[in-house]
Amino acid sequence: MAPDHLPNWHDDAVSPAAPFGTEGKLRLLAVHAHPDDEASKGAATAAKYVSEGVEVLVVTATGGERGDILNPGFQVPLGYEFETLEGKRAVRRLEMQASVAALGVQHHWLGFNDSGFPEGEPPPPLPTDSFAATPAELAAAPLVEAVRRFRPHVMVTYDPSGGYPHPDHVYTHVVSAIAWEAAGNAERYRVAGGAPAWAPLKLYYNHGFSLARLQAIHNAIEATGQESPFGDWVKERAARDSAERTVTTRIDVAAFFPAWDASLRAHASQVDPDGFFFAVPRDIEARVWPWDEYELAASRVPVPELGGMSTAELGQVAWPVGQFETDLFAGITPV
Repeated sequence: MAPDHLPNWHDDAVSPAAPFGTEGKLRLLAVHAHPDDEASKGAATAAKYVSEGVEVLVVTATGGERGDILNPGFQVPLGYEFETLEGKRAVRRLEMQASVAALGVQHHWLGFNDSGFPEGEPPPPLPTDSFAATPAELAAAPLVEAVRRFRPHVMVTYDPSGGYPHPDHVYTHVVSAIAWEAAGNAERYRVAGGAPAWAPLKLYYNHGFSLARLQAIHNAIEATGQESPFGDWVKERAARDSAERTVTTRIDVAAFFPAWDASLRAHASQVDPDGFFFAVPRDIEARVWPWDEYELAASRVPVPELGGMSTAELGQVAWPVGQFETDLFAGITPV
């Protein structure tokens, strides 16, 4: 049975009430695990759609409070500390504010604790107070309510692998899949004073580093005589036996690379300005790979590339090879 109540939020969390979407506008909701994920996955897409008048809401499941400092040059802001969970949470909220401003998006915290990345053999159990240790139906409850309030036409999240095996990334997929199915069903997640049921029309998975993208950028950098940061990665990916996930959609976002970079730099505790994310010259990237990539996971509207058919069931989209959508909102009329 689905829970009939929402979980408790941190004492310092923002209101658990997500913003309402504006009637008549296209609306996009992107679900992420931690602060900084919105910067590394689909940031330029978000900025592009905002520039076109689309309402974009980034939802972040956790406060990132079990993350470490990943930028060797990071200096803790004056008046803050990065030793306790509360201190880390406060710093990462501050960084998130700057990232949101860089992209022009709205933002909403689900309010769960970061689960951390378990290391060791065997790995230790997840903290009992963490997002990924919360029963799935309960963990999905605040996201279902956020969907019903914001009323997105399109949702974007992670594929079943999470993109990489951090428990919060995998769980973000799990709760997003529940919300996709449940938000439009008035019999599920009935909450006193809650928003009416709302069914999003399309669900996408982020694709950050397809082999085609890595290979194209790698070749372009080597053609200039520079050393490619993707050399070993391309060889390792090309040698895998497992099939790549399907890319169905390419959004041209080269004009919004500056907003992407500003969003990344906003997360100063996590992103090294001299590190991996800035290792590829943006002019080369804009020339050979100006796209953010996505995988259409489910649709409740007819899709031309599918012969006008639609499928709302996850994992049932059979996409034609070599064809790409160029708009996440293709086939959607705003209501």
